[in-house]
Amino acid sequence: MENYLEISPEVKRALAAHEPVVALESTIISHGMPYPDNVETALRVEQAVRSNGAVPATIAILDGKLRAGLNEAEITRLGKAGRKAAKVSRRDIPFVLSCKVPGATTVAATMIIAEMAGIRIFATGGIGGVHRGAAETMDISADLPELANTSVAVFCAGAKSILDIGLTLEYLETHGVPVIGFQTDEFPAFYTRRSGFGVDYRVDSPAELAQALKVKWGAGLKGGVVIANSIPEAHEPAFATIEKATETAIGEARALGIRGKEITPFLLKKIGELTGGESLRANIELVLNNARLAAEVAVCYTAAVL
Repeated sequence: MENYLEISPEVKRALAAHEPVVALESTIISHGMPYPDNVETALRVEQAVRSNGAVPATIAILDGKLRAGLNEAEITRLGKAGRKAAKVSRRDIPFVLSCKVPGATTVAATMIIAEMAGIRIFATGGIGGVHRGAAETMDISADLPELANTSVAVFCAGAKSILDIGLTLEYLETHGVPVIGFQTDEFPAFYTRRSGFGVDYRVDSPAELAQALKVKWGAGLKGGVVIANSIPEAHEPAFATIEKATETAIGEARALGIRGKEITPFLLKKIGELTGGESLRANIELVLNNARLAAEVAVCYTAAVL
C-alpha cells in the first residue's frame, strides 16, 4: 500500500495523534461545478471542517498516487483541469494510477482511499444510486455496492434528485446499509428536504450518531453507513422548479444517448442552466452543511473510540 497511498503531512499527523479527520471527495471539484466556483467551494468546505474541530482530507489521484489530503495548489490544479481529469470509481483506480493522470474520486473511490488511510468519516454532496429507467438500462451507481462493503460513514444530502430514490433505498436495504436521518424522519432528495421516503433510523445529535458508528464497527459489522442530512430550509429551491428541470434534463440526456459516468455531470450542469444557477447555489450550501455535521460527528467519534 505504501507504494500507492500518500497521506499529506497534516492528515498523517492528525491520524497519528488520534485527532478527528474528515474525508472529502474531488469529483465535485473537477466534474460537479465550473471553475472557479469549484475551487472556491472546495476551500470553503475544508474551512467548514476545520471550523468544527476536524482536519479535512480532500482525496484524489495525482502523479500516480492515491492522495489523502491536498493543498490549495493541488485543489486548484484539479479545478482548472475540470472534466479533463479522469472521473474515478473502483474499476478505474489501477488504470489511472498506472497512467499517472489526474483523477477525481467519486463517492466509491473516495471511500476506498479513506478506508486505506484509516479515515472513517466522509462528507459529500449526494450519493449515487439507481438511475431512473434502470429496469431497462441497469444503470446503478458503483457507490451503492461500495457502501455495502467499505466501512466509512458517508454524510450526504440524500441521493441526487435525478435518481430513482425508492429503488436506491431498496438496494441499500437489501445490502444491509443503514440509512440514518439526522434530525429528520424523511430521506432528503439532494436539492430538496423531502422525497416521500423514510429513513431506517433517526438520530438527533452528533454524539448519538458517533456512538452508533462505534458500536457498528466495534461489533465487527463491516460496511458503510449513509447519514442523510437535509439541505438547510433557507437554501432549499422549490420542489416544482427542480423536478421540472430534472425531467427536462433527463429527456435531453436520453435524446443525446448520454449514459454511464457522463450522465450525472451532464444532468447537474443542465439543471443548473435551467434553474438559472439556483441549483448550483443549493449544491454549495448542502455540501457545506454536510461538512460541518461530519466534522462534529468526527470529533465525537474520535473521543468515543479512544
